Amino acid sequence: MASQDWIEKDFYAILGVAKDASEADIKKAYRKLARKYHPDTNQGDAAAEQKFKDISEAHSVLADKEQREQYDAIRAMGGGARFSAGGPGGAPGGQAGFEDIFSNLFGGGGGARGRGGQPDFSDLFGGGGFGGGAGGFGQSAPPRKGQDRTANTSISFAGSIKGTTIALREQNGEVIDVRIPAGIKDGQSVRVRGKGHPGAAGNGDLLVKVKVNEHPFFKREENNIRIHVPVTFDEAVLGAKIHVPTLDGETVAMKVPAGSNSGRTLRLKGRGVKTSKATGDLLIILDVVIPQNLSDAAKKAVEDFAAATEGEDPRVDLAAKAKL
Repeated sequence: MASQDWIEKDFYAILGVAKDASEADIKKAYRKLARKYHPDTNQGDAAAEQKFKDISEAHSVLADKEQREQYDAIRAMGGGARFSAGGPGGAPGGQAGFEDIFSNLFGGGGGARGRGGQPDFSDLFGGGGFGGGAGGFGQSAPPRKGQDRTANTSISFAGSIKGTTIALREQNGEVIDVRIPAGIKDGQSVRVRGKGHPGAAGNGDLLVKVKVNEHPFFKREENNIRIHVPVTFDEAVLGAKIHVPTLDGETVAMKVPAGSNSGRTLRLKGRGVKTSKATGDLLIILDVVIPQNLSDAAKKAVEDFAAATEGEDPRVDLAAKAKL
């Protein structure tokens, strides 16, 4: 945007906000006006289309902290002045020449000068002038993309594992399809290119933050999946071959080592979450289930077991461990 445009256009007035408006006020005003004058809702209306462009231009400057500071500085120094080719006595018609305005800022008698006797604006904006080059008088700043937007969505646990597509509906009725990649984690965001706010160098992006709903059985830890699997007393003592469910819907056989305690974790490699970069494991936590109702024969077998293991005390060193 040319520096002359910044002097001529009152972006605050275009958005209908005060000069000390907060970022939130500017954003709120822009959204309200953008909905009102959006080309999709004013098809064929050239005036509305121009109004929408002006609104977008004003927002792109005021929503950017650095550009807003430069804009405010230029407006404060230049007032309503126009670029002028006024002679030594000032601009024709009593209007101050642009050079005269800046000569006052640099200390009266001509002020700081650049090449060819023109004012040197490098001190004002860190050497960049208005256009970023040496003595960039009247040059245009590089066009900027529009700001990004954000949205939130929630998906099922299965959708996070396998990947899914969701549809987001805009206030104007437009539907945006968002592809959620397989393996996405709770709290991660997906970027949709070109679906943000408009800008001179193209639209910004849409960032969709994803919440993954919990699963009652599978629990995710990074790319690993943790599950609890019950085993009987005899399976834990003697060892056994059991089948466990996996993320892909299959069951796989695995061996429970003899003498496994409740809480022991077994690992199945490569059966966790698959992403483009890595694949996790399936972690199986054994829960030894103690029967609540024993038949007479089962009770007799347990009594025989107790008699056969009499003298074994798993708590023999418990008191020593508990000393403070």
